Amino acid sequence: MTRALFICTQNRLRSPTAEHVFASWPGVETDSAGLGADADIPLSTEQVAWADIIFVMEKTHRNRLSSRFRSHLNGKRVVCLDIPDDYEYMDPALVRLLEARVGRFLKRA
Repeated sequence: MTRALFICTQNRLRSPTAEHVFASWPGVETDSAGLGADADIPLSTEQVAWADIIFVMEKTHRNRLSSRFRSHLNGKRVVCLDIPDDYEYMDPALVRLLEARVGRFLKRA
């Protein structure tokens, strides 16, 4: 079982969409969180420890993740998806983009 964690800023649109899309994939468990102060589900050290692979939506998320959780990232693969905050929750274009960019990592993991 691969545990995939998806991170954006507020955990309202992109990362919850990714969590939902990949939750139905065989052999994949998903979770999501946000790095912003007003995130619906703020990222915790427990989530970072739980994850086998971490997907961030933007480079700024990778930088914040590294600065705030550096000691918990040992050996964790962090993948930046380069997906801007231009989509609504479960937007079909966002779902297609996520499947194209995330799918190959989960199939290999």
